[in-house]
Amino acid sequence: MALKDTIDAGIKQAMLAKDKTRLTALRSIKSQILLAETAEGASTTGLSADQELKLLNKAAKQRRESAATYKEQFRSDLEETELAELAIIEEFLPQQLSEGDLVQKLVDIIQRTGAKGPSDLGKVMGVAARELSGQADGKRISEVVNMLLNNTDF
Repeated sequence: MALKDTIDAGIKQAMLAKDKTRLTALRSIKSQILLAETAEGASTTGLSADQELKLLNKAAKQRRESAATYKEQFRSDLEETELAELAIIEEFLPQQLSEGDLVQKLVDIIQRTGAKGPSDLGKVMGVAARELSGQADGKRISEVVNMLLNNTDF
């Protein structure tokens, strides 16, 4: 089932259940899907699974950043709303890698690319971003790669 169909079904369920937070989050995702589908140069067959994943990751990242901003401004009411919507969006994302699994996969990528130190960060990040897309946040990947490349005894 395509993401758009799943979201439509979720919207109907949220309306019946009168779940305003879920309804808002799902409508936001649907809006982003429609914008992506009608954007200039978009394919007529709809969004690919990769495009859907990028869209969901972008929405989740926006919610995380908004929640962090609201927390800094001591607006716990708005922070809670953003975090609730983030939880709903994350239901549609693939399972995130644990810290141990992420480190193990990145060590493997570093060994395959032949990276020796911090100067090889770009080479490792290119491969890691492609292979771990949707499984871990880019910022988290970057932090772990930096730590691994700066620590020569892995």
